[in-house]
Amino acid sequence: MFDRRTALRGAGILGAALALPACQGRPDVELRLAAGESGGFFWEFSGLLAAAAQRAGTDRITPVQSSGSADNLEALHAGRAELALSLIDTVYESPYRSEVTAIGCVYENYFQVAVRTDSAVAALADLRGRSVSTGASGSGAAALSQRVLAAAGLSEPGAVQAVALSMQDAAGGLADGTIDAAMWAGGLPTPAFGAAGTAIRLLDLSDVVGVLRQRFGTAYEAVPVPAGVYGDHGAVTTVGVANVLLARRDVPDGAAAGVVDLLIDDSTQLVPAQAVGSQFLDVQSLILTGDIALHPGAVEEYRRRHG
Repeated sequence: MFDRRTALRGAGILGAALALPACQGRPDVELRLAAGESGGFFWEFSGLLAAAAQRAGTDRITPVQSSGSADNLEALHAGRAELALSLIDTVYESPYRSEVTAIGCVYENYFQVAVRTDSAVAALADLRGRSVSTGASGSGAAALSQRVLAAAGLSEPGAVQAVALSMQDAAGGLADGTIDAAMWAGGLPTPAFGAAGTAIRLLDLSDVVGVLRQRFGTAYEAVPVPAGVYGDHGAVTTVGVANVLLARRDVPDGAAAGVVDLLIDDSTQLVPAQAVGSQFLDVQSLILTGDIALHPGAVEEYRRRHG
């Protein structure tokens, strides 16, 4: 459903991005962008996008921390944000789906299941009876975790001891041994886990990808994870799911068009350091938003620039 392209290594982190000096003559419009957890892919991308808006002198983009995709959609619904990032499968399942439009399909996220390097767990089936972080409440990973567990035959009550932890807390839980595994969706490597100081390895999810696609459609695909992303571990296959940049329907057309310009003109500056694998950030793939309608202002700008 979505084409993938090799990611360019991007520079910049959120702190540096938001520390750029303000440009004179900046418009008064502020677009609050519901992003995600500190240390996650959404949060890093949102900082790079905010920095691009500052450089261009366009409408100000202000990242807002959240628990993740479902929380971001709630923020759009409640009017706490004008823009949001979400996993595409979360949008499809959201009660607010009809209220949102897409600016573009920006990147692919990697659903990851990690254990300590010294763990006896070798496959998803080995998680039976163990303590597993299934993602923070309000995150897209929380729902996808349940689908992955079901695809692995671990859906019955008590099959795993599920706990809802943020990425930072899950990384700490792996480090101190209070959980046996952590599930999350993010880039490669996800900083919260790469900087945890504990050697981890990812479980191979090859066997569940086909089940997910059969049950839920082509929002999911098999994506390779290179060896050594988190240390001394082998290559595995995991579940890829697209990220979409969303907007409320009442965002002005000109503001939506301005964000499209940033995605096109600053594409090489919008690649998070986590984007080791694949990306969508080119014109052809930006418009591949599945069943989520593009914002009218985005449609106009894509047509103006590329016919």
